[in-house]
Amino acid sequence: MFRKNYTVKVNLPGGIVSAGDLYAIVQAAERARVADTQLGTRQQLFFTVADKYGPGFLLELEKAGISFETNEERFPNIVSSYVTEDVFESADWVSEGLYKDILDAFDFRPGLKINLVEGGQTFIPFFSGNLNFISSGTGNYWYLYLRFPRTNILYLWKELIYSRDIPRLSHLIEEAVLGDRDLFCDRPSIDGDLLYERITAGEHFATQPISGELKLPPFKLPYYEGFNSHGNKLWLGIYRREELFPLSFLRELCLICLQTRIGQLYTTPWKSLIVKGIESADRSLWDYVLGKYRINVRHASNELNWQVEDLCEEGLRLKRYLVRQFDNEDTRTYGLSFAIKTRPKTGLFGSVIIRKRETRRMNQKKAWDRYDLLHTRDFNPNSKDYVLYREDLEKENLGTYLISLCKDFYALRSKENLFGETLGETVPHDEAAPPEKWVLQCSCCLTLYDEDYGDPPNKVAAGTKFENLPADYECPTCGATLQEFLRAEKSRFHH
Repeated sequence: MFRKNYTVKVNLPGGIVSAGDLYAIVQAAERARVADTQLGTRQQLFFTVADKYGPGFLLELEKAGISFETNEERFPNIVSSYVTEDVFESADWVSEGLYKDILDAFDFRPGLKINLVEGGQTFIPFFSGNLNFISSGTGNYWYLYLRFPRTNILYLWKELIYSRDIPRLSHLIEEAVLGDRDLFCDRPSIDGDLLYERITAGEHFATQPISGELKLPPFKLPYYEGFNSHGNKLWLGIYRREELFPLSFLRELCLICLQTRIGQLYTTPWKSLIVKGIESADRSLWDYVLGKYRINVRHASNELNWQVEDLCEEGLRLKRYLVRQFDNEDTRTYGLSFAIKTRPKTGLFGSVIIRKRETRRMNQKKAWDRYDLLHTRDFNPNSKDYVLYREDLEKENLGTYLISLCKDFYALRSKENLFGETLGETVPHDEAAPPEKWVLQCSCCLTLYDEDYGDPPNKVAAGTKFENLPADYECPTCGATLQEFLRAEKSRFHH
């Protein structure tokens, strides 16, 4: 007889769960013979339950007032940067109390992805939602960047939104967008002004004019594992390489929280768990439970800055494979984040994207997995403007090119090449290094200009020397000026 598993998703709005609620969820799951739970990129929990125990588990969740979905994704979790408060530095006016007030005011289950993010932090993605509320420099007011469903089209709302209006505005936008999918979903171009006019025509909101551009800090993923100090207390970050959190471990974690009067725990988009407000005198309790379950809380940084699709063993295997290569080459990845996409339009956050493609070879039934390697323009992980770095790669070659891309990132960030030439300088002839052994590389998108080939589509003939390029020459990919090109060894790009 065919048996199925229940995949049960429990949303934790804002990535927040009380120790009591998590304890109740864990106990119900253990009674359903579940051993582990997985965290998701939208700060939710996943449980895989055998069909024999599924109905009982769901009934217990219902009785406990826990919101859940089974084998579907109709209601994505609300993501927030609440977790960063009292952990990483953040703006003055965005407080834990304000987050809770906004989240508590949601009297509906959103069908669109909503992000509620403080604009000074770099831990929570800014634009991975459909409705992306980002704190402004004006107290209690937020930018709204709307990313239309199944597109990368971003639309900036014309005013700043008052905190208390966020739930109501979100509901109205969702009704309008999902009620007219032909206009506002999965299209190459969408009229955001039309949506704005529809929403504001019959509604009043407390708004402020936008006085300046949103300025986000450069991306730097803070180290989020282990014991760390904040003020006179500690916080603890827990990451699991296999994404599996043993329920027996979580049960004891909750009991320690209740014993030491820690009211809440927090999940992150990096599929990790954070406990705040630990008293130094209580650290021995936490050390004990970590040791009892052999929980490692000091992984290498180059393993922590990855995003993999939820419940995706294929992506996890590839991540483990690539991280091993990073370790073997002692590769630095600070300032970068990586995403592995095995399915289309999964909305992962990353400055470097490993995207699976599938081809079939003649006379063979097996599908051979191959990958494209992309990065966002300027390596900004909050961008959806991708630049193709290498395409149609076998798994065995991915690591080589990925490590090369990391090295290119640092070369470009230093604004000079390995030999110290600065941006925009004429490339001199060097007897030890003839000109034909060099290329120019765009510092914005890594496009190459090779003298041997020129740029015929832009009326630059093959053989045109670097010094003879027109002064107004622009990168054919991103439009960067000639001054944004760097000199690099041609041999670095011949593999």
